[in-house]
Amino acid sequence: MMCAAVIDGRQAAASVMEAVKAAATGLEQEARVKTGLAVVIVGDDPASHTYVGAKARMAKECGFNSIQHTLPSETTQEELAGLVAALNDDPMIHGILVQLPLPKHLNSDAIIQSIQPQKDVDGLHVVNAGKLATGDLATGLISCTPAGAMLLVRSIHGEDLSGLNAVVIGRSNLFGKPMAQLLLNANATVMTAHSRTKDLPSVARSADILVAAVGRPEMVKADWVKPGATVIDVGINRIDAPERGEGKSRLVGDVAYGEAADVAAAITPVPGGVGPMTIAMLMANTVIAAHRAAGKRPPKF
Repeated sequence: MMCAAVIDGRQAAASVMEAVKAAATGLEQEARVKTGLAVVIVGDDPASHTYVGAKARMAKECGFNSIQHTLPSETTQEELAGLVAALNDDPMIHGILVQLPLPKHLNSDAIIQSIQPQKDVDGLHVVNAGKLATGDLATGLISCTPAGAMLLVRSIHGEDLSGLNAVVIGRSNLFGKPMAQLLLNANATVMTAHSRTKDLPSVARSADILVAAVGRPEMVKADWVKPGATVIDVGINRIDAPERGEGKSRLVGDVAYGEAADVAAAITPVPGGVGPMTIAMLMANTVIAAHRAAGKRPPKF
């Protein structure tokens, strides 16, 4: 019997999208600036094309000038770097997104770091990471998934997390580290845990806010969860589901949802929790970048 409140990421993402549309329309009316997003994809990875297609559709929904550059798998480092340089110099483009992963012969980090920080709507440039690490949330761009997860945390606990213990399981540059910084900036007491953490279940049980981002299906069990905690599950794992038929699969998170929901006060589902927030926050970052480029006060999300 589940007792936890389900944190609806789809509803929260829809709310962000409405705010983005309003901000983009306002900027176009006030400053005659149409928000521009350029998405670059190299190769023919089906999952990447699915993601890029979704991002392009949402950008158009928001009223953006959405441009997609689809490059062949054999594109060289120099060719890709040249395209990024051209987009950096294009005043009509406010956000640049290079879809990862890139083909193995390309140095993805060099490409990401070549994007101008003010156009780095994925929030992966070291300048944006450094601004977040030093508490500067006003002038940088925050990595989309942690920004979305943080919005879900705030929907439960409000802006100020003073007096709350937060545990982030996972220390990746893409999510774990920026998520910990966001929680710390909101005055939570934060521990970053990982595979080398001693007695991980006990550490997790200390959390009023437990964030799981390790990529291991249903690793976090009910006895890892403090009664009444808020659980944010960032994992997206596909597992076999023979009960649905031969060769069938289903998506699960890093948290054993059914049992954890009996203990937690609030929990994100998978799918439908953090996932929808990622693209919504990408759109939010893009319209923020456009406002800054136009010398206007950016919206808050």
